[in-house]
Amino acid sequence: MSQNTCANPLFLEWVKEWWETAKERNSKGVTTYKHAYDSLKACPIAFEHPASLQQLKGFGPKLCERLTEKLRAHCEENGLPMPPHPNSKKRAGRPAAVQNGAEEESERPAKKAKKAKPYVPAYRSGAYALILALSKPGQEVVGMPKAELIHEAQPYCDSSFTAPSDPGKFYTAWNSMKTLLQKELVYERGRPLKRYALTDEGWEVAKRIRETAVPTATATTTSSLSAAASGSSRPNALPSMAPSTLPEPITIDDDGEDDKDVASPQPPGDLDFKNVVADGAIVTGDTALPNFTPIRLAPGTFTVELLLDNREIRAKTVREYMQEELAKRGVKPIVRSLELGDALWVARCKQPGWLARMGAEGDEVVLDWIVERKRLDDLVGSLKDGRFHEQKFRLRRSGVKNVIYLVEEVRVDATHFQKYEEAVQSAMASMQVVDGYFLKRTQKMDDTIRYLASMTKMLKSVYEAKTLYVIPTSVLTTKNYLPLLKHLRETRPSASHHISYPAFASLASKSQNMALRDLFLKMLMCTKGVTGERAIEIQKVWKTPYDFVKAFEHCGPGEEGKRRKMDLVANRLGHLVGRKKITKSVSQKLAEVWGEA
Repeated sequence: MSQNTCANPLFLEWVKEWWETAKERNSKGVTTYKHAYDSLKACPIAFEHPASLQQLKGFGPKLCERLTEKLRAHCEENGLPMPPHPNSKKRAGRPAAVQNGAEEESERPAKKAKKAKPYVPAYRSGAYALILALSKPGQEVVGMPKAELIHEAQPYCDSSFTAPSDPGKFYTAWNSMKTLLQKELVYERGRPLKRYALTDEGWEVAKRIRETAVPTATATTTSSLSAAASGSSRPNALPSMAPSTLPEPITIDDDGEDDKDVASPQPPGDLDFKNVVADGAIVTGDTALPNFTPIRLAPGTFTVELLLDNREIRAKTVREYMQEELAKRGVKPIVRSLELGDALWVARCKQPGWLARMGAEGDEVVLDWIVERKRLDDLVGSLKDGRFHEQKFRLRRSGVKNVIYLVEEVRVDATHFQKYEEAVQSAMASMQVVDGYFLKRTQKMDDTIRYLASMTKMLKSVYEAKTLYVIPTSVLTTKNYLPLLKHLRETRPSASHHISYPAFASLASKSQNMALRDLFLKMLMCTKGVTGERAIEIQKVWKTPYDFVKAFEHCGPGEEGKRRKMDLVANRLGHLVGRKKITKSVSQKLAEVWGEA
């Protein structure tokens, strides 16, 4: 018996939907829903109320109660009467002697049936966007094919019609079409190419959407400007208009000009910047810092642009999703492979080659904002293999003042996540309190895109109106960079000092000297109990793996030498406090790994 010939098709459809959701989530309720689905599909008896289903296998009180709530909502949405509960039928069939006892009581007025609430889809939802697109002039009879309809509807929707909201899901905004077809607000016509058009009821819903929108075009523009300034994801509301005057979505640029293609900046992202900044000597104090005349970038000579790492992909089949969605919000990112972070902002000179002639490479200057983006499942993985602490160290060494750690809290397996939930919460607290990073949480990539667009517009308003001072690359070395930045920020806090993008990429890249230090830190963090903070303290004392091994060799042979090895790190770094302190147990584990000849 197919679902179409089932005696209870509506109940069967809901049970099947919950069964599929349980399978997707790998929930324990998969078996229960499967038994309920099979028994209901095979049952030839039609039931008016879900409470009657308890006689079937797989249907318990909870599932029947859930179906009852679903049926009640369905009846309210469609203006149908709610079927009576089976118990009320039994009560009505009692003997007259039992019923006569109620005659002595005052007659109670019958409850008024709830008036069905008119259906209006949620603002900026898939159904909302589809109805608006289909209610454009000329669609009364002709309708639209799927591809054209998606193109017309996308500007009115916050979610994508072609890609899931996150890689863990399988549904797009197009799934709302099923709801519209079931509610008979949309109908299909034509074969083999389907076309979609609104029914009379669908046109009524479109009318209600306009009636609940902003009543004037002036208010629409005002709300759009406010949303852009605040970084809100709320777009333009639709004024109350007839279908023939339905407006197109409005895009307002920060500079008031039409969007133009961003020219590919020079230098391109695939150049090797590793040798731009020399190694240099260790800085022993402020007197060893270089004296220089900064390069001055006046307001109006540059624009603020967003750089996006080209590995920031939406999915394998939608590799340009993020940059495409940012462009729709008025922000056209420059995409390249970044040495550090997933997104950062630069000031790009309007006159190509000018910055290079003044003593700094390229045409871009790195601003004091960088984003490290992590999906929740990736954050768990980075905590397990030590990448989390290494990335925090590299971000701190980058010299960028404002680090944004953006965590996308996508759905993960609850059983698996429960094991690491405490570690994740501790890591999030540490990056805010200990590292001073700003933690931004989003629910899905679409929220991340809206946040990056909002940040770009905010940074444009802040930086494009001020003078920037660029440190000539010739005075920079890998050893004096951080001390120099610290000195400038302390002595000249009102000035904004920056370096060129090639210089930044050189400092952030894993050059020969820096790669050895990074590798040493990674090697240390492979030992259980050695966190990023502890690894850094160890590396301050023993600069290279060779120095560390030699230190253990100097402890000597025999039992006495073995005892010295076990206590070597603890004796040297035991005075530290808090998270940096090396305990004796950690010191012994390090000796077992590094002290064995």
